[in-house]
Amino acid sequence: MRITLASFLAIIALAWGWEILSPGHQAVGSLAWTVYHEGLILTGLWSICLMSLAMILATRPAWLERPLGGMDQIYRLHKWSGILAVGFAAAHWLLEMADDVAETLAGGAGHVDGDELSAFAEPLRDLGEDLGEWVIYVLFALLLITLWKQFSYRLWRPLHRAMPVLYLLVVFHAVVLAPAGYWNQPIGLLLTVLFAGGSVASVLSLTGRIGRKRKVGGSIVSVRNPTPDVVEVQCRLDKQWRGHRSGQFAFVTFDIGEGAHPFTIASADNGDRTVTFDIKALGDYTRQLSRHLSPGSPVQVEGPYGRFDYHRANRRARQIWIAAGIGITPFLAWLESLQGDRATAVAADLHYCVRDRTADPFVERLEALCAGLPEVRLHVHDKQSGRLTAEALATESADAKRAEVWFCGPRGLGEALRGGLHQAWPGNRVRFHQEAFEMR
Repeated sequence: MRITLASFLAIIALAWGWEILSPGHQAVGSLAWTVYHEGLILTGLWSICLMSLAMILATRPAWLERPLGGMDQIYRLHKWSGILAVGFAAAHWLLEMADDVAETLAGGAGHVDGDELSAFAEPLRDLGEDLGEWVIYVLFALLLITLWKQFSYRLWRPLHRAMPVLYLLVVFHAVVLAPAGYWNQPIGLLLTVLFAGGSVASVLSLTGRIGRKRKVGGSIVSVRNPTPDVVEVQCRLDKQWRGHRSGQFAFVTFDIGEGAHPFTIASADNGDRTVTFDIKALGDYTRQLSRHLSPGSPVQVEGPYGRFDYHRANRRARQIWIAAGIGITPFLAWLESLQGDRATAVAADLHYCVRDRTADPFVERLEALCAGLPEVRLHVHDKQSGRLTAEALATESADAKRAEVWFCGPRGLGEALRGGLHQAWPGNRVRFHQEAFEMR
C-alpha cells in the first residue's frame, strides 16, 4: 500500500513539475513567492487527486483485486487515501491562510495573484474559493469522527455518505482555480481522468448503485447461536449467485436501514447457492443480530470479494495457517472445500488461538474436518497450553527453507507474529498473508 500511494503521489508531482518546466509556464513573481505559490498548488493537487482515488476505490472495483491483493487491501488503500487527502488539504489551507505572511516575507512587488491565472471569471473563482474553505472544515470534522472508533457506526454511515457531495464541491473548487495552462499539459490530462472517474463514482454512490451487479437476494435458512457471542446464519441465495472461492467474504445486508456489513463466508461452495456466516458480537449491531433474524427473512449479499485463497499457496513453502477467534471462518471454508478436493490438498499446520478450547464452538468442528485431512495438522492454543509465539513457530519450522503464513485474526497479534517471524527468519524466507479487515 505504501508503495502504491508513494508512486501515485510521485506521478502527480512529476506531472506538476513538467508543467513548471514547460515554455508556456506563467511565473507569479519572485523566486520566494513562486516557491510559496507552487507549494500551495502541489498540496492542493495531492489532496484532490487522493480524494479522486478514494472515491474510485469506494466503488469496490473487483478488477483491481488481483493487482492490489484483494478487496480488503483496496479498502485499506481507500481509507489511507482519504486520510492523506485531508492531511494535504490541511496543509493547502494553512498555506492559503498564510498568504499575508508569505507576501510580507517574499515581497509583494510584481507578484501575480494565483487566482488570476484561472481561465474562469472572477465570480466563479470567488465561489470556488469560498466553497473550498467551507468544505475543508467539514472534511476535518468527518475525519475526526471516522478515526474515533467509539463513534456509532449507525450515525457515522449517513455522514460518510455525504462524502460524494463534498468531493464534487472540491472538484468545482479545483477546476475554477487551476491555472489555465494546466489543461493542455500532462497534469491537465491526469486531472481530467481522475475528476471524471471520481465524479462517476460519486454519482454511483449517491444513487446507491455501487456493487449493484454483484448483489444477489436470498433468504435465511437457519439461525443458531453456537455460543452467546456468536451467531451462525445460513442463507440460500438466488440463481444469480456466481458462487465463491473458500476464504472470500461478502457484504451482507440483513436490515436496509443498517446497510451492508462485511462478513467472511464460513462455508465451502457446494453448488447449491447456500452460504454460511459465523458472526461474532463485536458491536451494537452484531450483538443484537440474533434477536432480529429468523428463517425465511430476506437477505441481500454482495460479492464475493477477496483473495484469501489456499489455491494461491506456494507448494514449495512450509504452509502455516494461523487463526484467532472468529478469524477461523475462512479456514473452516478451506477445510470444507478440501474434503472433496484431495487433488489440491495442501500440507499445512493450522494454529487456532482461543481463550478456552473446551468452551470454543469451533474446536470440535475443526477436529472433525482435519480428521479427514491427514495433511493438515491442527494445533489449538489456549490459556492452559500457552500463547502462540513467533519463536515457537520458528523453532517448529526450523528445517524449512521458506515458509508462507496465512493469518486471520486481531491486527495486533498478526503484526506481532509478522515482526517476530521476520526476526527469527531473516531475509525473504517468510511470506505473510493477512487480511486488512477494517472497513472503517
